[in-house]
Order: sequence, then structure tokens, then C-alpha cells
Amino acid sequence: MTAISTGGLTKRFRGGQLAVDHIDLDVPHGCVYGFLGPNGSGKTTTIRMLLGLAFPTSGRATLLDVPMPGGASQVLHRVGSLVEGPAFYPYLNGEDNLARMDAADRTADPRTAGRRIGAALDRVGLLPAAKKRYRNYSLGMKQRLAIAAGLLRPRELIILDEPTNGLDPQGTREVRTLIRQIAADGTTVFVSSHLLAEVEQICSHVGVMRTGRLVFQGPLAELRRSAAARVTVRTADPEAAAKVLAALGLADALAGSHEASAVLGDAEPEPVCAELVRAGIGVRGFTVDAPSLEDLFVGLTGEGFDVDG
Repeated sequence: MTAISTGGLTKRFRGGQLAVDHIDLDVPHGCVYGFLGPNGSGKTTTIRMLLGLAFPTSGRATLLDVPMPGGASQVLHRVGSLVEGPAFYPYLNGEDNLARMDAADRTADPRTAGRRIGAALDRVGLLPAAKKRYRNYSLGMKQRLAIAAGLLRPRELIILDEPTNGLDPQGTREVRTLIRQIAADGTTVFVSSHLLAEVEQICSHVGVMRTGRLVFQGPLAELRRSAAARVTVRTADPEAAAKVLAALGLADALAGSHEASAVLGDAEPEPVCAELVRAGIGVRGFTVDAPSLEDLFVGLTGEGFDVDG
């Protein structure tokens, strides 16, 4: 079973714009899945199709093994979501806003509403502000209240679209901590973002979008392993050092003015350094440099990511 699965999911708007282009998502149960991509890459359109808020042009989508949008009534009560920012009544307090949302849920038991609302507010740290009007909430509090709305019922899957968008560092930390807590309880979390730091800190799996296409999907550790680390040797004889590196089977051996470098591949750096010394190369410095996660994402998308936040 997967929490989210799509096959060839495509969305073309009436004007001809291809927003989502045949993507195949595979989100394992229990993971925190970071749905990454620059703004305009198709993330929100994909989420809207997953939740039945937009209809695909072609392809299929399932949530918790239930086909969407046809199975919306069967599965959406098991799914919490925050899409394109929270929308609440500004003149009502947090508790009353949640009460109105809960009353609109035909599958919710009104007899347990008070207990469930209190538990949801407590879970997001807003119980002390339950009687405070929504218009007086900070941005971080508003986002946490929106997540609380998704937690009014036990959920197996939470879908969050840019949950830290526009937040200050404190608000970002609050939401990030909350996502970790939700995931620790066994709930699958699918979070879209263009903030690289956010994904690095909370996600176990990632999917990377570029102009409507899914260009990478898998565990974050797998993406890190895909980086080609280079070994750099500082020496007075870079030409000779490059020849030794090439002889050891290291690819793309290059000689510069005061250093030689090559792709390390599957080789271990210690034996490489030892072979250089045995070959009579005077090693003044020896470093192994792997591309940063930011470099990897820029390579996949052709665009920069916001690495702040």
C-alpha cells in the first residue's frame, strides 16, 4: 500500500498550458514526503487534483488506495489538508472557527466536537489562544490553526501546500516542529515547498518537479548518494598526480596549476591518497568535495531554490 499514488497524472488548462505532465508519484506510508520545485512548477495543481479540487486531463490518482476523485466521499475524512493558505472568519476566535469547520463535516460526530477541538488546539500549541480572535493571530498561529483543522479527526495522511510560506523564522520553526510531531505519530505527511532548508530538516523522501514534470523521486539519502564526489590533490606536480588518479580508475582526471582532481566514484579516499604517496607525489593537501543538496536541486530543475527559512 502507498499513501499517494499517481500514474501519468496530467493537467492541461483550457488555454493550452501544460501544468502537470504525466507524473508518477509513489508516496510510502509513514514517510514525510517533500514535494519540491520552484514556484510555478505544478506542485499546487497536483495537490488540487489529488484532493479532487481539480480534475485531471488524463491519468489516475489514488489516496490511501482509493481512486480519486471518484472515491472522495470514501477517503477524504481520513485525509487532512492545507491548500493555498488558511481561510477563517477573522472576527471569530480559534475555537469557534474550528467548531464551524467541524460542523460542516457530515462524517464528524457532534457529540465529541468539544473534546476533539480542544485536542486539536492542544496538539498545535494553541489551546491558550483558543478564545483569541483569529484576526489577532500571528501568521504562524494562523498556519497552526489551519493544521489543527486538519487534525479534528484522526488522519492517516496530511497534505500541506507551502505550510511555512510567508512566515518569519519563529513561525517556520513552529510549523516544522509540528510536522515532525505529526509524523512521529505515524501519520504520512506530504508537504510541498520551495524552501530547501525545510525539506532537508524534516523529509525522508522527496519528489522534485520541474515545469510540470517529476524529475526525481526517492529517499532523500538516495538523492545525496547520487552526487558525484570529487577528490582534489594539492601538489607541486599536478600532471603526475592526474596520471596516478586516472591509473587508479578515477574518472575525469584533470590537472590544474597547483592541483589535480578526479571523480572519486566508488573508491575510498584513504587508499587513493596512499597510492599517490607511493607513486612519489608530494601531497600538500587532499580533500573530497561532494555537491551540496542545493547544487543537486539546481542541477535537476535548472533553477535556484530559496534556501533561507
